[in-house]
Amino acid sequence: MSIEACRAYFRALGRESDILEFSVSSATVELAAQAVGVEPARIAKTLSFLVEDACVLIVAAGDAKIDNSKFKAQFHTKAKMLTPEQVEAFTGHAVGGVCPFGIPEGSAVTTYLDVSLRRFETVYPAAGSSNSAIQLTCDELDAYAHSAGWVDVCKNWA
Repeated sequence: MSIEACRAYFRALGRESDILEFSVSSATVELAAQAVGVEPARIAKTLSFLVEDACVLIVAAGDAKIDNSKFKAQFHTKAKMLTPEQVEAFTGHAVGGVCPFGIPEGSAVTTYLDVSLRRFETVYPAAGSSNSAIQLTCDELDAYAHSAGWVDVCKNWA
């Protein structure tokens, strides 16, 4: 189970008790914002794309949308989202709980953080289930996600 992988991941970092679990769904930005009690923009949504037969995760602010021309300039291919089955196969997480934590060892997954997140002191990515999240600073998210770097591939947030 995906939340178990996240629990184990954060347990090793001494942060397992920081995972928030809700009695309601947090599977969408709007639902997560209601569950956490923050503006939707502070939800760090994880979007998954197919790039050269591998998975690229883009963690972006809840109010940001992928800008196809920026994505193509960054990754030299059209933005093609993974199917729910592909997402789970690559990340071990089901849609609604996808996050860059607890990814199976050896998976062809690379995570990038979108600059839309940088305007917040803390953000709330999912923690492996459709009713969980964890509050992290952008530096913590960068470190814990083993990010390959910050990118600018979104629009409608500035």
